Amino acid sequence: QVQLVESGGGAVQAGGSLRLSCAASGRTFSNNAMGWFRQAPGKEREFVAGISWTGGSTYYGDSVKGRFTISRDRAKNTVYLQMNGLKPGDTAVYYCAADLTPFRDGRPDRFGSWGQGTQVTVSS
Repeated sequence: QVQLVESGGGAVQAGGSLRLSCAASGRTFSNNAMGWFRQAPGKEREFVAGISWTGGSTYYGDSVKGRFTISRDRAKNTVYLQMNGLKPGDTAVYYCAADLTPFRDGRPDRFGSWGQGTQVTVSS
């Protein structure tokens, strides 16, 4: 059974940082693009960041560009999201996602497998 397990969420004050991790189990995703999405209460799920299967290409939602960085360790089957300069508007449940088709680039419309999410709360 494929599982994507997020960790690293929590509560932080505005301007602070958090690093989310997503560990995959049940199969390897080393040849698959990975990404992060988020969903705030009452809002639709929003693309945050994506990274290609090689790690050589990254994509970001407009609201997080310049503040968040996605990276991956293919050997550890893990993807990370470094979040700096956090704002109250970043408060949401953050979900790790995987593109089930291998060898693709991490664009927002490619993801089809999801984790259970981790809560990030930013206070002003």
